[in-house]
Amino acid sequence: MAIDKQKAALSSVFAAIFLTSMKIVVGIFTGSLGILSEALHSALDLCAAVITFFAVRFSDKPADAKHHYGHGKIESFSALIETVLLFITCGWIIYEAVEKLFFGNGVELVGIQWGVLTMSISIIVDASRVKVLKQAAKEHGSQALEADALHFSSDVWSSSVVIGGLVFVWIGDYFNISVLKYADPIAALGVALLVMKVSIKLGKETIEVLLDTAPNGMKEMIEKEISKIAGVLQINEIRIRPSGAVRYININVGIDPNQSQRTVHTMVHEIRETISVKIPRCDILVSTFPVDALGSDDSSRVKGSMTKNVKDTK
Repeated sequence: MAIDKQKAALSSVFAAIFLTSMKIVVGIFTGSLGILSEALHSALDLCAAVITFFAVRFSDKPADAKHHYGHGKIESFSALIETVLLFITCGWIIYEAVEKLFFGNGVELVGIQWGVLTMSISIIVDASRVKVLKQAAKEHGSQALEADALHFSSDVWSSSVVIGGLVFVWIGDYFNISVLKYADPIAALGVALLVMKVSIKLGKETIEVLLDTAPNGMKEMIEKEISKIAGVLQINEIRIRPSGAVRYININVGIDPNQSQRTVHTMVHEIRETISVKIPRCDILVSTFPVDALGSDDSSRVKGSMTKNVKDTK
């Protein structure tokens, strides 16, 4: 059963509200930096979830007079904003952890069992959101939903680290092992490192899309498939421009100038169908130019003697 993009994004907003509220209350009650750092993480996740909701809502708007390639890059832009928010989270967590570890600005933890319970609930909620968001991202080719899934995945990892820190603090209190009191700020640093790892990966992917970086190997794959089609004498140019879930592909091929228009039309259609099978959700522009049987360009003719623009939203 297909998952609606907007419903998946909206459910993430409500999940983030619940988790943020719960972690703030329990974090203040227990005095745990690990839980408070997770509360801030979830608060920024809430901002990111709201951004994602509006991104997926507007990214599907069709092309118009001002946006000839649609609005798909709204998703990439929202993912970039989420990356910035994640780095802000890391900065705050690292600052607070260093204060506790090296400057003695620590507090005694109370009600550790409530902290463990809170983070366990958080893991369950986050894991369920990751499953739904990943499925929706895969079905719709949504980078914004993929970014949201990464956010909740990082929450699962970081919540596990915080639980470990709280357990060690409890063991230290029970057996009077003073060194274990540093487990909570160390766990917070672990959260920061995990979040930074996710942020770097997400930031790299979104910047590549915003810079129109062609997916690795896609151009070579298209060239290989087109070269098998009868009537294609030369492949002059292949350009790929990702935008949201859609790949805009421009192809310029050389053909025999003596072929009929019907034959050329059939060949262009075959190119389109071949690529559409390999690359779902693509918008293909195929242009042709005449070459002789030996493959040399006929520069006296007008390049692009036949152009076909085909939109494929498979």
